Parts: sequence; C-alpha cells; structure tokens
Amino acid sequence: MIDVVFGIHAVESLLRSRGRPVERLHIAAGARSERLEQILQLARERSVSLRFEKNLALDRLARTKAHQGVVAVCGAKRYASLEDLIAKKHDPAFFVLLDQVEDPHNLGAVLRTAAAAGVEGLIITERRSVGLTSTVAKAATGALEDVPVVRVTNLVQAIELLKQANIWIVGVEADAEKRWTEVDFRDPVALVFGSEGEGMRRLVREHCDWVVSLPLNRGGGVSSLNVSVAAGILMYEVVRQRASRDK
Repeated sequence: MIDVVFGIHAVESLLRSRGRPVERLHIAAGARSERLEQILQLARERSVSLRFEKNLALDRLARTKAHQGVVAVCGAKRYASLEDLIAKKHDPAFFVLLDQVEDPHNLGAVLRTAAAAGVEGLIITERRSVGLTSTVAKAATGALEDVPVVRVTNLVQAIELLKQANIWIVGVEADAEKRWTEVDFRDPVALVFGSEGEGMRRLVREHCDWVVSLPLNRGGGVSSLNVSVAAGILMYEVVRQRASRDK
C-alpha cells in the first residue's frame, strides 16, 4: 500500500528513520530553507526520486495546503503486533491505550508526547478510531516513525493480555475519585484514555485496575480536558515519578 506524508518535521523523520520505503519526494518549486536542504540531502543519500512542482500539485497530492512545501510518497506505516510489543517491553513497561479516539490531530498530538515521554507503544481500537493517516503523521511531527502503534479489535482483550504481563492498567476519567498523583507509576503501567465525547466505554473502565481524574475548576466552565492534554499530563506524571526514584 502507498501512503503520503507531508510537512517538514514528518518528512524529515520519515527519511531519517528508514523504517519504510520512500518512492519519491515532491518539493515546491523555488522553496528554500535550511530544513528543506537537510531533507533534500537525506533524500539524495537514500536515492529517493525528487520532483520540483508548483504548490497546486502538492496541494492535490497532500489534499491540504498545510504541506510546508514537501510531500513524500512512501510505503504505508505498518501496525505493530501487541504480542511483539509485550515481548519487547522495558522494565518498567510504559504503554498508552486510546479507546475510540477519532480526531487525527488528537492522535497525532498524543503520539508526539508519547515519543517525548518514552512510551513504548500506543494501542488504538479498530472501530470508531482514526487510523495512521497523513494528517496524523503531520500532527505527530515525526513521532509516527518513533512510536509503535498497535490496532486491536477488542480493547478489553488487549487490556487482559497486558495484565497477564504484570502491567497495571490506569484509566483516566473526569469523575473518578482517585487523583492522578495517588497511583504509583513507578510500576509497569498502561494508561487508558477515552474518546473525545464519551470517554472510556463501560467495559473498558471496569477492566482498569485504577481510574483516576485530573482536577477541574468547575467555576471556570470547563467540564473536561482535551484527550491529548490529559494524556500529556498523565504521561509526564509517569516520567516525573520514575525520575524521582532514580535520584
């Protein structure tokens, strides 16, 4: 299958990772920048075909004007295997699960933070979820090439497999009584975040070992946090706790 990746960060990361074949690179004619020169050098090192074209041609190929003058045509990003992810887990393990997150910008933002926080793998659902689209790759600014993504048909079964590998499952919901700082994230952990509108589904929530919440200033009129914001806060709580243990 063929995929399209666009944007300076995403294309540069694609070329550096060497994780999938790149068929050709489309560059806006007349475009010049230091980052673009780096991309051209990487493409030449990999013997990638270069095409210099008008912006309109890039708009059509990327299906957006937000391509920053560079579009790569490449092999499709392959999903990882959950079994392989578990077999290769670190000590302590660190995973993130998304229950039916549909916005590609949210998925991309979660991937970007996951890469920065050292998450070993992201697990998403097959139904009612966005997949690994070019928009996700652009929003992830290169992190799509760094974080393995698993797509499962049944998230509850995936949770049970993680539990069998001695990984604690921590769900995040606005109405949970336990605060996000009241869990020991120094142990192997998988964080679970629900969809933008509905949160975690009932069965998913019931299979979590703990469910925690982030405090909200209800007087401010905010009833919930964006899933990528909540994920960022929780991921870095894991980073903070584990860093304090190492001191």
